[in-house]
Amino acid sequence: MCGIIGVIDRRRQCMDGSRIKAALAQMDERGSGEGAGYVAYGIYPEYKDFFALHVFFDNIRENKTRIDDLLEKWGTIIHDEQIKTYEQPNIRKVHTPWRYFFRPDRSLMPKSTTPDEDIVTHLVMQVNAARNGALIFSSGKNLGVFKAAGWPEDVADFYRIQDYKGYLWLAHNRYPTNTPGWWGGAHPFNLLNWSVVHNGEITSYGTNRRYIESYGYQCTMYTDTEVVAYLFDLLVRKHGLSEKMAVRALAPPFWEEIDAMGVQEQELNKAIRLAYGSAMMNGPFAICVANEDSLVGFTDRIKLRPLVTGELGDRLYISSEEAAIRRMEPEVDRIAMPKAGEPVIGRVYA
Repeated sequence: MCGIIGVIDRRRQCMDGSRIKAALAQMDERGSGEGAGYVAYGIYPEYKDFFALHVFFDNIRENKTRIDDLLEKWGTIIHDEQIKTYEQPNIRKVHTPWRYFFRPDRSLMPKSTTPDEDIVTHLVMQVNAARNGALIFSSGKNLGVFKAAGWPEDVADFYRIQDYKGYLWLAHNRYPTNTPGWWGGAHPFNLLNWSVVHNGEITSYGTNRRYIESYGYQCTMYTDTEVVAYLFDLLVRKHGLSEKMAVRALAPPFWEEIDAMGVQEQELNKAIRLAYGSAMMNGPFAICVANEDSLVGFTDRIKLRPLVTGELGDRLYISSEEAAIRRMEPEVDRIAMPKAGEPVIGRVYA
């Protein structure tokens, strides 16, 4: 039932959030008012070299000092501030959104060769697993996630999404079925520069979760979508797969399809299935995944959830519905419906 939409401008020309707000509102019937959210890339140019950590605090006075001390143990807080919000009658502000611009410092760990990204991942996992009054829900560079429990329009107005300008946007209207509606469970889900929105259900979640946690990730958000962000981080950033090959691992062809391929293609697909069998996702789903350079959309292997694409000029749109794309860009052309399991990938120009 959930509504998803994403757009990328391949020339990194920025768009404000007003149109994606309208597009997501077009899919209100796909939500229940229990969660909505947005992520935009390119919104912090003045701090683009630092990790932007968005945090939900239950109680600022009780919890912020603890997070400050933890971050300063691992690096330097360049700047921090409360994320501006604007009271909405239909949103109960149960958390205070805060943002840090953070630079990890490997010199604080003598002889360590740990990449900055692994330091930040460790901090995210440590804070979120503790469930102690703070939740890091966004941790990439030059991007930010904005989400809450509410309808798309209310969440957008709560953060004044129209005041942010990014070259890549994702948005999600949630209809929770198996998990509760709460701020942390709203989409997008993010780790480092990976952000995910998802419609459907991942019935292989237990297997996928055990697999990803064997690599040190921890799933703490009470929803199956969280694991997708971690899988992309593992397969692409850590293991070096392309986005296309990562999708092939998560939504692979059926064995009978592989048997009908040419020898070289057959061997490649067999190797991926054998190496990443526990990463394969089952169930009905449509997913959009983004990083700083690309937007990827794909569905399950028999396309039990809808996914539509559209293009106009340098912009690629991916959504649950054509109507939402046209609400965002009435002149859009080249409307298409991707095949089951086949990724649609839009990349920024070099």
